[in-house]
Amino acid sequence: MMETIQTTLYFIAAIVILIGFHEYGHFIVARKLGFKVEKFSIGFGPSLLSWLSKDGEVEYVIAAIPLGGFVKMLGENPHEQLEEGEEKVELSEEDKKRAFNLQPVWKRAAVAFAGPGFNFIFAIFAFAVAGMMGQEVLPATIGTVAPSSIAEQKGLLPGDTVVRFNGENINAWQAFEESLKLSVGQPVTLGVQRGSRHVEVRFTLPQPEQDAFMIDVADTLLGVHIGMDVLIESVVPNSPADAGLIRAGDQVIAVDGLPVKNVYALIDAVGKKAGETMSLQVLRNQAQLQLQVTPKANEAGRGLIGVRLSAKPWVEKVWQRKGVLESVGYGFTRTWEVSVMTLEMFKRMLSASISADNLGGPIAIAQMAGSTASHGLVYFVMFLAFFSVNLAILNLLPVPVLDGGMLMFLALEQVRGKPLSVDMQMRFQMVGMLLIMSLMVFAFYNDIMRLF
Repeated sequence: MMETIQTTLYFIAAIVILIGFHEYGHFIVARKLGFKVEKFSIGFGPSLLSWLSKDGEVEYVIAAIPLGGFVKMLGENPHEQLEEGEEKVELSEEDKKRAFNLQPVWKRAAVAFAGPGFNFIFAIFAFAVAGMMGQEVLPATIGTVAPSSIAEQKGLLPGDTVVRFNGENINAWQAFEESLKLSVGQPVTLGVQRGSRHVEVRFTLPQPEQDAFMIDVADTLLGVHIGMDVLIESVVPNSPADAGLIRAGDQVIAVDGLPVKNVYALIDAVGKKAGETMSLQVLRNQAQLQLQVTPKANEAGRGLIGVRLSAKPWVEKVWQRKGVLESVGYGFTRTWEVSVMTLEMFKRMLSASISADNLGGPIAIAQMAGSTASHGLVYFVMFLAFFSVNLAILNLLPVPVLDGGMLMFLALEQVRGKPLSVDMQMRFQMVGMLLIMSLMVFAFYNDIMRLF
């Protein structure tokens, strides 16, 4: 119960911080460019707290539902817009100079882009702060090399540490894996530290049958693994694992004769064997045991045996803390890398090379917020940075009701020499709203299915 409350609180904090910063971008740029801002709200629904700006023009609101926010500007909404030749609303000459729809295209575009822009700025800042705070990472040290793999053919050895990737420094296994994902089908040059020697290894990874973003590229394509012990942390009483004599502290070595390299490999192997007896080779008190267990199918048809797993890497984590200038550079670099990966994921989802089942909704985001926060403040800050980039890119998609949709309308206006009619804009807005609502419902459905 307490864990659920903490997860919810971290989720709310993440949403308020990131959407608040996003809306503040719209707000501050609009104010600086002379637009009349009527309301700045954090959250939706009934007002919990409100007050007026010093000039009495802006109403600041903190609302009851902390799942969004908005900035209301005079003349922003199509049905409220005052078009030339129409007198729907009687505006003063001063207000006409400050109404959103009567401003030059570049000013409106600046306000529309400011929200996502501030999310990018927040991500750069957050990644930089995380760099200065420091964190524990697993170095890119190879634990195992698969026989007949590309890695073995190119001479990579257990104990080698990858320090450079195509000329760029690599200081963590995660960064190594992400770089591999983005380089499938392209020439790769690794700088490897082998004891006191530095060697270079060149190769090109083949295109996999499954999308590279959905597999462990280092293991599956290159043939190297960091090396870790997969341990049974706890066993649910009266579960298939309990009936199969699996005990807490067991190290799972193999499933049906195939080596288990990580937690995900074991989960995947068990998930495919619902209702079928499988053989688990475990190490217990220095003795190897062969145990039989029959996974029970869940509602989605995936096999479960009733255990909690943990992993112990063969290499020790190292503490990394960056200086101020290096952290700023890391903030820009990491924001760019996450942006590229996010765009690649969107592109592959649209092309159906990645299943839309991987799309997460509010429950998935809440779980990520709670999970990262439980590991420490620096991981929560990095989650905020990552989520901020995703929020920025999502809002820049050319979908009506999003900032990208507004930028699309403005581009059309610039080309045509006049804006789309209010009626046409409203129709596009309805289509965009329907699309976004459908996406949200689908993401929420995915969350529910994963939860159960």
